[in-house]
Amino acid sequence: MEPAAIELAIRARRALFNRAIARGDAAAIGPILARDCVMLTGTDSAVIAGRMAQVKVWKRQFAAPSRETYLRTPATFAISTVEPIAMEHGDWTATSASGVCTASGTYAAKWRFVAGEWVIEAEIFVTLV
Repeated sequence: MEPAAIELAIRARRALFNRAIARGDAAAIGPILARDCVMLTGTDSAVIAGRMAQVKVWKRQFAAPSRETYLRTPATFAISTVEPIAMEHGDWTATSASGVCTASGTYAAKWRFVAGEWVIEAEIFVTLV
C-alpha cells in the first residue's frame, strides 16, 4: 500500500474515532483500538492499558453529567517502510458541553495494520493549555 493511501486510511479511522467521541459511542471506539493498546493521558499521565480498559474509561466519561468532548486533529504522519505501522502527530482539544475549550495540547498515536484494518496501538497526550 502506498504511503498516501495509508495516510488516507488512518485519517478515516481517526475521523471514526472522533465521531464516536462526539456521539458518546464507546462501542464504536473499541474496534479502532488494538487489543493491547496503551494510552498515556495528557494531564496526570495515567496509563490506561488494553482495549477493554479504554472502552470502560470512555463509557464513564460519556456518562458524566458535565461530559467533555475530545477532538484529535492529525497534522502529520510518518509511515514505516519496513513494518505495517505508522505514527500520527497532531493537536487535541477538550470542549465542555457549553462549547468552551477546557484543555488542549499535542498527541502522538502509533497505528498498526491488523486483520485488514488500521488500529491504534498507543497514544500519548500532552496538555499544554
